Amino acid sequence: MSGAFEGQVALVTGASRGIGAATAMALAAKGAHVVLTGRDTKALEAVEEAIFQAGGAATIAPVDLVEPDGIARLATAIQQRWDKLDILVINAAILPELTSIADIDQRVFNKALTTNVLATQALIANFDGLLKKSPDARVIGMTTTVAQSPRAFWGAYGATKAAFEVLLDCYAQETRNIAKIRVAIVNPGATRTAMRARAYPGEPPASVKPPEVVADRLAALLGESFETGHRETVNQLP
Repeated sequence: MSGAFEGQVALVTGASRGIGAATAMALAAKGAHVVLTGRDTKALEAVEEAIFQAGGAATIAPVDLVEPDGIARLATAIQQRWDKLDILVINAAILPELTSIADIDQRVFNKALTTNVLATQALIANFDGLLKKSPDARVIGMTTTVAQSPRAFWGAYGATKAAFEVLLDCYAQETRNIAKIRVAIVNPGATRTAMRARAYPGEPPASVKPPEVVADRLAALLGESFETGHRETVNQLP
């Protein structure tokens, strides 16, 4: 399959379903070889098969981002096969139970901090070298409204994503003048995902846009000459 991203390698975290899966398929449709990561091997295989059936190329790399050295092992495996990484989409995240700050479960909060914050730093640390070898590397981090607009009972999730944004903003500034790496932070807005269904159990799924709308925008953005540090929210309806 040929397209705008022909010859490019993309890594998408949380690619087994939702926005991650749709984004992986959108990038593959434009010619990228997409590395699919996530915890659910069978779900990753289904996404990989859908990409193959559509004429695209993908490789699954099951990994739990909270595993010690999991990301390092992933980076080593990718480096053994490719000499660069052109696109990194940091999409995987954990939504802790919505509760008051006083009632946050420390164990669950720690897991969210590990997945949403510590794993983000580990991804940047382990893939920085491969990104710097690309002539036009792009990093996109998926965020949430509550990262910048705190909301009651969303403190645990909002705090992790606020820290996530700071890491990406700092990385954008640190690489601006020394590497061809551009960083963008994208808020998908209300989207029909399993995470949203858990947060809003009474919401009719059809009332919010499907993941494909976000994926199409991400694929388009990755083909644009956006400036590093770019931010946007995807609010349009399908």
